[in-house]
Amino acid sequence: MIKKNIFSILVALIIMYLSMTSSHTFDKVSLINIPNFDKFVHFGMYFGLMSVIILEYRKTIRTIGNLLLTGLIPLFYGILIEIMQSTLTVTRTGSIYDALADSAGILVSILMWIWIKPLIK
Repeated sequence: MIKKNIFSILVALIIMYLSMTSSHTFDKVSLINIPNFDKFVHFGMYFGLMSVIILEYRKTIRTIGNLLLTGLIPLFYGILIEIMQSTLTVTRTGSIYDALADSAGILVSILMWIWIKPLIK
């Protein structure tokens, strides 16, 4: 099972590392000074995670319902990360807006797969 999911596990671990690392680590990376830029980052991370999950399971996801159920995995993971940021870190806080950005990334990945899948066949 781990071998089949190696890429999604790696992406999830990278997201956890980036989410749980001290926020002071990222103070040095202020090349982009756009308000709420972190929401774009959240969107991108969870778009990427969902896309990797879809690619790993593309042969077994047969219906839109299965695809939506599969989307619950990164959704709950993102919510768990937000809770962990609020409870286990000192320099991070959980945010409903971050969770919404995560959800948007997941949803766009799902919609793109629904659009792209027929073109692949």
